[in-house]
Amino acid sequence: GISSLLYSGPFSLPPCFIPPLVRLVLIPNVSNSETDPTCLLANNSQSTSSPEDSPESSGKMPKFAETVVSDKARELAKKILEPMTFRSGGRPMKNRFMLAPLTNSQSHEDGKMSEEEYLWLTKRAEGGHGATMTCASHVQAVGKGFPGQMGCWTDDHLEGLTRMAEGIKRHGSVSLVQIHHAGMRSPESLIGGQPLAPSDDEEWKAREMTLEEVKGMRDAFIQAAVRSQQAGFDGVELHGAHGYVICNFLSPENNRRKDEYGPGDADTFSVEGRAGRMRLLLEIIKGVREATQPDFIVGVRLSAERFGMKVSDVLEITRLLLNEPIDFLDISCWDVRKTLKEAEPEFVKPGEESMLLMDKFLALPRGDICMGVAGKIKNVEDIALCFEHGVDFILPGRASILEHDWPRKIEQSITTGKPYMQPMNPVSPEYLASQFLSPKFVEYMSAARWNNFVGKEEEE
Repeated sequence: GISSLLYSGPFSLPPCFIPPLVRLVLIPNVSNSETDPTCLLANNSQSTSSPEDSPESSGKMPKFAETVVSDKARELAKKILEPMTFRSGGRPMKNRFMLAPLTNSQSHEDGKMSEEEYLWLTKRAEGGHGATMTCASHVQAVGKGFPGQMGCWTDDHLEGLTRMAEGIKRHGSVSLVQIHHAGMRSPESLIGGQPLAPSDDEEWKAREMTLEEVKGMRDAFIQAAVRSQQAGFDGVELHGAHGYVICNFLSPENNRRKDEYGPGDADTFSVEGRAGRMRLLLEIIKGVREATQPDFIVGVRLSAERFGMKVSDVLEITRLLLNEPIDFLDISCWDVRKTLKEAEPEFVKPGEESMLLMDKFLALPRGDICMGVAGKIKNVEDIALCFEHGVDFILPGRASILEHDWPRKIEQSITTGKPYMQPMNPVSPEYLASQFLSPKFVEYMSAARWNNFVGKEEEE
């Protein structure tokens, strides 16, 4: 029945989170054909409509879900259309859509930006994102994490970075580089040697970095930020999430160092132990602030959990980080509807059984530091949920892959009250090409870990 459809398939929302006024209407992959009546959840009428402004494609269009938005959700979601300023005085965002940093494997193996990478990002800026962030861009050759990763570790990359910054800003979007080092997750096949980590790691076959290497990597992050500013970018985000090198140093599991960049002989969860684990990140922040202009935007991405991190520890790290000279904090939740109980059951106090994971972070005092979240934000109802719970901005990922102008379509739904037509996975490679994804990016999104994101459409 209806409940079984609501609780399964692409949305997979827990029953308590089903929005009260959402209607899913699956539009077949050919315009002006009859809607499949088995997929009508709100009424039994047939539909012959197709999404407005659908991009032309050599392949078939995907199916679309018609999400009818409640008045309450519209009012809550209007916040995303407001400008957002940064404490440093950097260029403000015209709205609160910040494109998430998305791996796409489209650039050259030497780290130089490709035409495909340029097109992908500038089309997102043109599509209405208030800020457009690059993929994770590695600060050292030995920190490469993906094939075709765009680099920022040498002045040889300046020409491409400069062109990218100009292309993003031309459309009124704040331009950001996410600076990154893959650490123990750097494949040996890409870097030509053993990956580096704060401590030896048997699973990843990584070796402990020397003190000199740690300091050299710290300086490489700072130099990459300076290079990004030189190229004309408005700011950078430090990638401290997803098990990469900054996250490795923050992790009590991965960082067992005995020097000042680890817990030493102290309990890793003590004040001294945590200070050691945070030292690398704090020195990078301090160095970037000192080496760049006062209005250069500096943000940090953290994982709310996983990757050797516990929610309780990440919360304390976040609390301390909110006293540092940063402009924004990006919390990667993987799913904004995930509950604290699902993430770390032993950390749940009485009365917090239904609390969302992001609530714990949003409750921390943050002054004028902006806090955003990422994780399966797909439609107006998801945006409304985020702003109802107190976010300052959101970082769409998959939604902005599926539609380069997703912010404009969301804005239209919010301002007019018209349903938002949400593309449903799987989508065809041809459709993704119409959204300015190159074959390399489509191949990356075809991997099993993306849960049937790309697939062949059924023949008529």
